Amino acid sequence: MASKIYTKTGDKGNTGLFGGTRVSKDDLQIEAYGTVDELNSYIGLLRDLILSSDIEDKEKIHQFLLDIQDRLFSIGSHLATDVSKMEKVKDMLPPLFDADIQALEKAIDEMEEHLEPMKFFVLPGGHPLVSHCHIARCICRRSERNVVRYSRHHNTIDPHILPYLNRLSDYLFVLSRYITKLLGAPEFPWIPKRQ
Repeated sequence: MASKIYTKTGDKGNTGLFGGTRVSKDDLQIEAYGTVDELNSYIGLLRDLILSSDIEDKEKIHQFLLDIQDRLFSIGSHLATDVSKMEKVKDMLPPLFDADIQALEKAIDEMEEHLEPMKFFVLPGGHPLVSHCHIARCICRRSERNVVRYSRHHNTIDPHILPYLNRLSDYLFVLSRYITKLLGAPEFPWIPKRQ
């Protein structure tokens, strides 16, 4: 018989970490990996929208976003682990690599070869697909902030996590500009009002 999705163990506002310890659902650790999960879900939406579009390179971008989702699941598993049990369970966690960060940097560099250098800040928008890239970027930045806040209390987080999230937000920004170019969509410069 299949296990049920509901366990009722969280009905009083606490949840279990990997390793068994139960903590409040508003704990910094839960906020950190919960926001990574939110980001992963939004990148899934972005991936679906890209795959259903007519843009050039959509298969390549789709596959790269799948790889990102895999990495975010791995990051989430690290962040969901009870730090007091980390030594005992760390061999069960999927590893994170320098190559993950380098892959983002390579993808950024490849897209930027096709883009004009930035001369101004751009307002998010121009096409729904571009807007979804910007929303994913903002969720990624929030995720990074939450991990920073959590890491102030627990210096045991894997050293790849923060650089990966930081580079991922850069990737999502450049992806928004690249998709703008592929779509021939307008890019709106931010020109601050002076009066």
